[in-house]
Amino acid sequence: MKILLDECLPLDFRHSFPNHDAHTAQWAGLKGKANSELLRAAELAGCEVLLTVDQGIPEQQRGGSRRLALILIRARTNQMEDLLPLVDAIFEALQSIKPGQTVQITEPA
Repeated sequence: MKILLDECLPLDFRHSFPNHDAHTAQWAGLKGKANSELLRAAELAGCEVLLTVDQGIPEQQRGGSRRLALILIRARTNQMEDLLPLVDAIFEALQSIKPGQTVQITEPA
């Protein structure tokens, strides 16, 4: 699966998904794009899933006919130590996520 990591995630977080084609927005030349522009560009690049902690992106996803699925990560911070415990839940979501769907991954209470 081709995954794009939004620029708000650490660059090294891509290494958490070795069985997928995971790239960062920076590597893909999409750094600094507005949310709606990022979603369009990611789809045009053939990405299937966008991983982000940006709570505003789901608003851009709604009402459209996007093929790009969205995994919204809700962690205490966007630092590796807070994101790594959520990798198993992200993998689980990747197994069943459908085009255009938004799945929220929240850290355990």
